[in-house]
Amino acid sequence: MENNLPVNIREYQELAKKALPKMHYDYINGGAEDEHTLRDNIAAYGRILLRPRVLVDVSNIDMSINLLGYDMPSPIIVAPTGSHKLANPEGEVATARAAAACNTLMVLSFSASCKIEEVASSCDAIRFYQLYVFKNRDISATLVQRAESHGFKAIVLTVDTPMLGRREADIRNKMVAPANANLEGLMPIDDLDTTDGSKLEKYVRDTLDPSLSWKDVEWLKSITSLPILLKGIVTAEDARKAVEAGAASIIVSNHGARQLDYAPATISALEEVVKAVAGAVPVLVDGGVRRGTDVLKALALGARAVMVGRPVLYGLAARGQAGAKHVIEMLNRELELAMALCGCRSVAEITRDRVQTEGDRFRSLL
Repeated sequence: MENNLPVNIREYQELAKKALPKMHYDYINGGAEDEHTLRDNIAAYGRILLRPRVLVDVSNIDMSINLLGYDMPSPIIVAPTGSHKLANPEGEVATARAAAACNTLMVLSFSASCKIEEVASSCDAIRFYQLYVFKNRDISATLVQRAESHGFKAIVLTVDTPMLGRREADIRNKMVAPANANLEGLMPIDDLDTTDGSKLEKYVRDTLDPSLSWKDVEWLKSITSLPILLKGIVTAEDARKAVEAGAASIIVSNHGARQLDYAPATISALEEVVKAVAGAVPVLVDGGVRRGTDVLKALALGARAVMVGRPVLYGLAARGQAGAKHVIEMLNRELELAMALCGCRSVAEITRDRVQTEGDRFRSLL
């Protein structure tokens, strides 16, 4: 097997599907309702074409970026995804080590199956912490304080989940909410017995706060000095409000298409958000990234960095820490090659004219 490594993310996905129980693969891979947005997150990248420039000296390619004051060797970072122990027994510790080995920033999920403290002590790296706001604000406040005291550098507040999207595979499979290690002692985490559909859904209904609003961003700012990134914005209107609310960064995300079906594909919404923000804060994007060329397209449309979720889990499920590391390395190598072949020697040279969107093609006909 080791001699015959996967050569792309799709092959890792196939290996993950073989390695995992159906219930767990469906949980990682599934989306909301008809899964239209799930498919479109990937398909929308396929509708964007590259406009390569040739006869450029590309003997030195510099992929480095700066995000919120942190220098990174590449614009590819690890998105927050839950329950890594479903993919591999070492869970988020393995993912954290894989990311650190690539000098890649990782965002630890609120729904992690390893403790904040375990991940922090597992390796030395820049990490952000992703948060949900609970009905009981004290729980969220405690998690923020734990993350801050263990060296996490920013809080990523997910804003698209006042309620859980309807993930029908999880309901059909009677998916059990995996234990959230970070809630031990903060609330009962075993009392999830329900006969009706997804136990995950009941757990979320009992804990997440549907009254979450812009005033809660103010509340979060009042309890931490860390920068706050708002994850789950797909419109210009909300992007402008996020800047007004003091967000340090905006993450264009539809929650991996797990929340509202028929929300736009994130790469389709990216440019609208970038234009609305007008350079006030960096804009990140996640969802549907499977190739280095996808990363290049996102950067050309104005993203400062790109977050990768499921592919890292595919690597973790297929080959543990080594697989997660290989997935990140593969995407980095693909991006480097795509930049060279497009005549971009640095991220700054990945300008808007390097891509042609559907909208561009339509406008050229008018």
